[in-house]
Amino acid sequence: MEERAVNRPVAPISPVQQMLASGSGALLTSVFVTPLDVVKIRLQAQQTPFHQALASGSPPWGGVIHPSKWKCFLYCNGLMDHIFVCQNRTSCTNWYKTSMHFSGTLDAFVKITRYEGLRSLWSGLPPTLVMAVPATVIYFTCYDQLRDFLRYGLGFQGSHIPLVAGGLARLGAVTVISPLELFRTKMQSRRLSYRELQVCIRGAVAQDGLLSLWRGWGPTVLRDVPFSALYWFNYELVKTRLCEQSQMPQANFSISFTAGALSGAIAAILTLPFDVVKTRRQIQLGEMDSLGVSLKKTASTWHIMKEIWAELGYRGLFAGFMPRVIKVAPACAVMISTYEFGKAFFQKINLDRERLGS
Repeated sequence: MEERAVNRPVAPISPVQQMLASGSGALLTSVFVTPLDVVKIRLQAQQTPFHQALASGSPPWGGVIHPSKWKCFLYCNGLMDHIFVCQNRTSCTNWYKTSMHFSGTLDAFVKITRYEGLRSLWSGLPPTLVMAVPATVIYFTCYDQLRDFLRYGLGFQGSHIPLVAGGLARLGAVTVISPLELFRTKMQSRRLSYRELQVCIRGAVAQDGLLSLWRGWGPTVLRDVPFSALYWFNYELVKTRLCEQSQMPQANFSISFTAGALSGAIAAILTLPFDVVKTRRQIQLGEMDSLGVSLKKTASTWHIMKEIWAELGYRGLFAGFMPRVIKVAPACAVMISTYEFGKAFFQKINLDRERLGS
């Protein structure tokens, strides 16, 4: 018991302070990463204009075989992936504008800012923050609480502690948020009021059971839980090594930023096949919701992976390698460095309070 007390951090911060630190990091990360994804979507929309997207049939892996007046795409604010469903052109006018032609990423940044205003780079951000920020707060707070409980409460030691705590924290966050994201997709794709959404949810539960509210949970868990476990394992390891090399007792902003970027890149690469499957599954669910289709049995994660392997080989499972690393690494770096800075700030406040109290 004495060894555990000695190992506890000086002036530990409260869960509320952890929530404030993670919430601030989540907002800053979304502000930083969203413009990159907005530009990516606009470039993709330019390559596949809306009328061509409508004319194209459903993908063979989607489980929906009827052409429809929709187009689904993923929108990432640096914290979560959100499915957006376009219907009859009207709901996606911000994404499918044909008045400008972009020659590349930098050109898109310049033209969007010049002709549409700086705020256009954050199009679609506010609705996604309603779930992304709470999910991030739950995830980071649970990680710190679980890690400290395993170390100081149960007395476990070793580098596997961040691995276990990271995986369990992400599992809890995904389980809580998954039904809420499903509700958001239904409201956005079908333009439902809250009352209509309630009726729709009751009908879905009556027809397909309570577990239908967690559709897409499996592929999300298979990607996010290993990612989080690997991320926290590498982050704590790299952070400790960098602190030792710099002869610093605690990580500063640059050490946290570097460790976060490296750990995020490694985890993103190793879990890329699961990300490819999750992307397909999310778009499939978005298409099903836009058409009002309810499938009791859908393709499993392993079945989708086999299909991708049969169609495209191993390269298909690692499609989008560079874009994912370029997106994930800076997002992880900004999030964790801001979070650690916030925790250090609150720890200093708590330490000053203890000194004044004594």
